[in-house]
Amino acid sequence: MKTIFVLVLVIVLATSLKSTLRQTPQKLQAELQKSNYGKALLHLVELHSLAGGAVSELVDAIEELDNDLIDGVQLLEFNFQQRTNQHNALVVQLNQQINDAQIDISRSQDVIENLLIPRREQLENRIANLEENQEINRKNYDEEVLIREQEHEAFEAQVAELTDATVAVDDALALLQTLSNPSLAQVKKFQNSLKKIEQSIKPRSKMAPFLKALLTLASNQNFSDQGIISQIVDALNEFRNAIVDSINDQTLAEANAVEEYEERLAQLDSEFAEFQRQINAVNVDLTATNNKIDQVTEFLNQRVADLKQYEAELQLENDNYADETQIYNDTKNEFIREQQITEQALALVQSVDFSHIQI
Repeated sequence: MKTIFVLVLVIVLATSLKSTLRQTPQKLQAELQKSNYGKALLHLVELHSLAGGAVSELVDAIEELDNDLIDGVQLLEFNFQQRTNQHNALVVQLNQQINDAQIDISRSQDVIENLLIPRREQLENRIANLEENQEINRKNYDEEVLIREQEHEAFEAQVAELTDATVAVDDALALLQTLSNPSLAQVKKFQNSLKKIEQSIKPRSKMAPFLKALLTLASNQNFSDQGIISQIVDALNEFRNAIVDSINDQTLAEANAVEEYEERLAQLDSEFAEFQRQINAVNVDLTATNNKIDQVTEFLNQRVADLKQYEAELQLENDNYADETQIYNDTKNEFIREQQITEQALALVQSVDFSHIQI
């Protein structure tokens, strides 16, 4: 209750300090009677007056209030300084987090755009080139198979032709062995055998010169001369030997061609397998690169979200600190105003005689 009266006294005296210094105690009493606070103040003054002597207790109370206000200002400033330190530390921390997030974002974007994506494109192009090489390899493989089939068919046809010629020569030789005084029918049969041999030999065959010589020798012969028959037999045997040599040569050439063909196919298969091995290896690298892109992208998105959060926290902190600064300034101003009123009231109480005041 004493404190309430003191506050009332301070407020009333401070707000009317200038006028009361010029007023008489009667006028001051009349002014204070207009409000409950004034009456309480007058009652407090009367109690001090009835107690006798100076209003020392009232002065002590006002001085205590003044000291409380001074302490309040100091505590307010101390708390605000603590808050300011906290604010500054938080701002430094948030700015550092914002800076770190911006650096992470920039680095992540640089890694994705200038390293990982070009690397992925390089690997994809490498795979495309290897797959193209595989396609060319298979085309070459198919061409080799087709050529070998054609060559083998030609070989079989040639051997069949030469085999037929050998059979015809054997028939001719067998017929000549029966000729002594050949009849016209026998001669005709022999000439037909020669024609059969001729038909079995292609014009461009290396057997053609032998056949031509044989036909020249046998033309218009009546085969009554055993010497002529012997010459024809020798020519036929030589012709048959040439045919057999040709068959053997072509058979050997075919075997060599088959060996080269199999080696070529094995080489193409080995190249194809090597291309596939490289594709598998590049695919492993490509998968790792894509995973890395996903990881860095996820990290980038997280840091972008972090940056937004830090910026929002910084804005909120600045807004809160601005509000608290305004409250601090208003409160401090109010403390100072009350302190000034208290000091004015103290000066008034110390300079005025209240002993004659009664309510």
